[in-house]
Parts: sequence; structure tokens; C-alpha cells
Amino acid sequence: MSPVFNFSAGPAVLPRDVLLTVQEELVDWHGSGMCVMEMSHRGREFTQIIHEAEADLRKLLNIPSNYRVLFMQGGAHFQFSMLPLNLSREGDTVDYVNTGHWSKIAIKEARRFANVHIAASGEDSHFSSIPAEAGWQRSANAAYLHYCSNETIGGVEFPFIPQSAFGGNEVPLICDMSSNILSRPVDVSKFGLIYAGAQKNIGPSGLTLVIVREDLLGHARPSTPTMLDYSVHADAESLYNTPPTFGIYVAGLVFKWLLEQGGLAAVEQINIEKAALLYEAIDASNGFYTCPVEKPFRSRMNVPFMLHDDALDDAFLGDAKAAGLLQLKGHRSVGGMRASIYNAMPLEGVQVLTSFMREFARTHG
Repeated sequence: MSPVFNFSAGPAVLPRDVLLTVQEELVDWHGSGMCVMEMSHRGREFTQIIHEAEADLRKLLNIPSNYRVLFMQGGAHFQFSMLPLNLSREGDTVDYVNTGHWSKIAIKEARRFANVHIAASGEDSHFSSIPAEAGWQRSANAAYLHYCSNETIGGVEFPFIPQSAFGGNEVPLICDMSSNILSRPVDVSKFGLIYAGAQKNIGPSGLTLVIVREDLLGHARPSTPTMLDYSVHADAESLYNTPPTFGIYVAGLVFKWLLEQGGLAAVEQINIEKAALLYEAIDASNGFYTCPVEKPFRSRMNVPFMLHDDALDDAFLGDAKAAGLLQLKGHRSVGGMRASIYNAMPLEGVQVLTSFMREFARTHG
């Protein structure tokens, strides 16, 4: 059987070695006689799983000891509400950077609980770039500054970490890293809180990762529902309620796989190579394919591109599927194509895709 390469934006491809381990351990985890999905989340077996997962994640990201790791549910959407409820008071101003689809949804939800100030927006460039930080208009008294490091739909990625200090104050920097977490080393100490849905670069859907500095815990508004209070989950070590146990188990296997690859510095080099190969194929096509994102801000994880004639879209997708290249259709809000090349996408997959793209352009150009 010819190999199949899945370019879905999420739920996304998982490392084959991880899937094979899941298959092997599915009905009997380490001689326990149980599948992980059957275990008590408070039992000895799952306690080992979640503790190893956290330890490996801390090693991968070099997470400082004054940060807590939370394994949660609800996806990034849940975090859009939790952030203002936990990190701002009634009537506070919060700063947001608008770089596309997911930024806009986060902003809309935050407006239910706080006064949102847009510190910068890429709307004038049709979200094809990120505004230069020197021109950001930040609030003097913001409770925090929020941004999305990689817009999954628009394919715009931050090449820098924004400054948290402003006007002599240290403002907590909050980042939605759902689609590029673990794709490169990152200095966690520069952030107040990082959150990420798992279904792109961590594991299966249903799990959300939160990394939060300890001093930001315990300040939730009195009206905050119990399940939306970060400190409740931190105090219970992610076991206040039954967590997504199977998702945590698979995430733990992914963390081990990443360590076996040489860690995030090694993984980043592979990601750079994959992205360069794909963008080169687009740029060298003499206009047959185009990418709407300005080069300095092109995502290494999500690569959107258009065909010069959208009447060819269905033929491209059909031929790609026949060639074992799946889930290349762009998001419904922007159209065109999108290839998501997360950590688990092997270099071979991008090589096969670019070869297909060149042949399709030759026969349809």
C-alpha cells in the first residue's frame, strides 16, 4: 500500500511510532490488564502516566519551577473565557493583538468580561502580516497582553515574542500557541500563561494544555464558576474532575517521541526544512500557486496557497487524494488550499506533496 500523508489542520497527524505504541498497549497497558481508557484517573497506573507526561513536557520546554502545568478540557475556546475571568477584574482593560481568525474569536469572548483594547491589528493588510511592535498602541493599565503566535487558518506566525514590559510595568504576556507549540524552543519565562489545544502538535482532540506562572493563580473573580478557576485545577494537580485520560496518555507518548528526536532544537531544524521546501515550490511556480502571507510572517506549521485559477481546485484536490495526499482543502472562510505540516509530518510527506504540485502545474498550466 502506498503511503498516505495527512495534511489536516486539526485533529492532525500523529507520529507513526506513537500510534504503533498505542496499538500495542491499547488493551493491556504495561501488564496492568487495562486499557488507559478504563483506568481510574486517581489510580496508581494513571498517576504514573500523568506525572511522566508533565516531567517530559517540562524537560522539552525547560519550564521553570514557578510555573504550573495543567491538563484541561474545553479547547482554546474555553481559555478565551477563563483568561479574563482569572486575570482581570471587573472593569479592567485587557490588550489584544488581532492577527486573524482565532485572535478575533478570543477578542469577541473577552469583551463579555473586560474592556478589550486592540493594541495592534493586521486587518489593514488582510492579515497577511504582523504589525511592527514599535507601532503597537498599548494601554497604560492593561491587566494582560494577549496574542496568538500562529494563526492556523491564515498561516501567519509571529517571528518574535512581544515585550511584556510596558510603561515601567511588567504586564503578563498571554499566548495562544495551539498550532505551533513544541515546534521550536521557546522561553517560557517570558510568559504569564501559555495555552494550546492538543489536536495539532500534542495529541488527540479533547485535551488542552495550560502553562501558568504561579503568581497569577488565585485571583479569579468571585463569580467565576469553579471549573473555570485555574487555581482549582492547579491545587488538584489537573484531577479536580475526571481529565481526558487517554489524551494525556497519548500526549505523554508524543513528548517522549520529541525527546527521542533530539528535543525541540532538533525538531525546529526539520520544521524549517519542510516549510522552506513547500514555500519554494509555491514561489517557483511562476504564479501557478501563490501564498497570501508576506514572507517574514509565513507559518512553518500551516501553509495556505491558492491556485491561479480556482476552477482547478476540485481537480487538484481529487488528484491529490488519489496520490495519497489528504486534507489539503483550505478553511471554508478563505478557500484555496492549506497544507499543515506539524511536527509529526515527515519530510517525505512534504517532498511527495511538492513533487505532486510541480507535476500538476506542468499538466494544467
